[in-house]
Amino acid sequence: MQKNASKKTNIVFILSDDQGAWALGCAGNHEIRTPNLDRLAAEGMRFSNFFCTSPVCSPARASILTGRIPSQHGVHDWIRDGNIGENAVEYLQGQTAYTEILAENDYVCGLSGKWHLGNSLSPQKGFSHWYVHQRGGGPYYNAPMIRNGELINEPGYLTDAITDDALQFLEKQNGEQPFYLSVHYTAPHDPWINSHPQEIVDSYDDCPFETIPNEPKHPWQINTAPWGENRKENLKGYFAAVTAMDQNIGRLIDKLEKIGIRENTLICFLGDNGFNCGHHGIWGKGNGTFPQNMYDTSVKVPAIFSQPGRIPEGVVSEELASGYDIMPTLLDYVGLSNPKADHLPGKSFLSSLLGKQKEYHKNVVIYDEYGPVRMIRSKEWKYVHRYPYGPHELYHLAEDPDERYNLVKDPAYSESLANMKAQLEEWFWRYVDPAKDGTHEAVKGYGQLGLAGPAGKGKQAFCIEE
Repeated sequence: MQKNASKKTNIVFILSDDQGAWALGCAGNHEIRTPNLDRLAAEGMRFSNFFCTSPVCSPARASILTGRIPSQHGVHDWIRDGNIGENAVEYLQGQTAYTEILAENDYVCGLSGKWHLGNSLSPQKGFSHWYVHQRGGGPYYNAPMIRNGELINEPGYLTDAITDDALQFLEKQNGEQPFYLSVHYTAPHDPWINSHPQEIVDSYDDCPFETIPNEPKHPWQINTAPWGENRKENLKGYFAAVTAMDQNIGRLIDKLEKIGIRENTLICFLGDNGFNCGHHGIWGKGNGTFPQNMYDTSVKVPAIFSQPGRIPEGVVSEELASGYDIMPTLLDYVGLSNPKADHLPGKSFLSSLLGKQKEYHKNVVIYDEYGPVRMIRSKEWKYVHRYPYGPHELYHLAEDPDERYNLVKDPAYSESLANMKAQLEEWFWRYVDPAKDGTHEAVKGYGQLGLAGPAGKGKQAFCIEE
């Protein structure tokens, strides 16, 4: 058992990759098996309306770390180039992450798993422990990883390997300093077929997948999606990836309990972006279509927070919250401040998390962006604006939660449209760095090749080939 010399709260931050908010047993999916995440939700608070900041991994992850919008930090698409090699790019150089603030305040910070924000060989952002994926995804067996500054191929199942490394980090903590541990899984990102423990895949043989819509292909669906006869095998692989990850999350919880620090540790579980497995006729996330989409299934993510004795147990919060709010909330949770907080869009939802108030700030709305596509969402309405020419979308979520009826051209809703558009433009005007404005970049969803804005001039900033 560890000594508890430090009275500061430890943090274990678990981040999944491409997990829809629907892909949880505790969220009402009776087919997918997630007993450990269900247990975590029963021992804490689950947010049913938590949103990413961009429906693709690298921008969403950059926003979680820095609290900035993509048009502030300049990561507008998944990082296609600059991860390793002589052309490695540190995409967040000079931008403060909350992990740096934690490290400056005596926290030992470790990262096990996916980084995918450039220059993967070099530990960054206050992390002293650094076991990361060389790129951002790929095979689950023989995966390209970085350990102790060396490029390696991990022979085992990657989800297990990430957890093994995280457990080793926990075993090294002696209680003299608080710690922050990021456990960033690549699961349940593709590939799905022949990529996960066979016994778990086979356990879904008889699953009818009635919780997954089997709709006609969306007219904007890109050509890389697994349609046709492979649907069930891909769904089995996706569900198996989630269940295998859940088993490993159970190992993390058990370790914290075994070494006697569970009650002094905040566990956060979050998804980086949402995902569609046929929802709206889409396989994929925001870049599963072109133009990119902002459906709730793409932008809503699973979110669970648990610390026994501090966070109320078994609570489901329906309040709207966002990845922008993670940085201020975690710092607030451990009693630290960020001197640049006034320049960031996120707000701490600590009071809501502690059960002290139902709504952490009134009239909350969610803002998302993916290159030239921007979204504003309240509890009642959603408006999507695509620069420069559209098409635009307006949904009355109170009456149309599945976003089936686009009202943007209906004159009966012109006032609602004008109000939402005005709020959207005012908010982005307040926070956008004009040098990194996503509406000025050729973001097609095929990956970012270099720095956005003036720093990226002279090179192709975004990959736009089909």
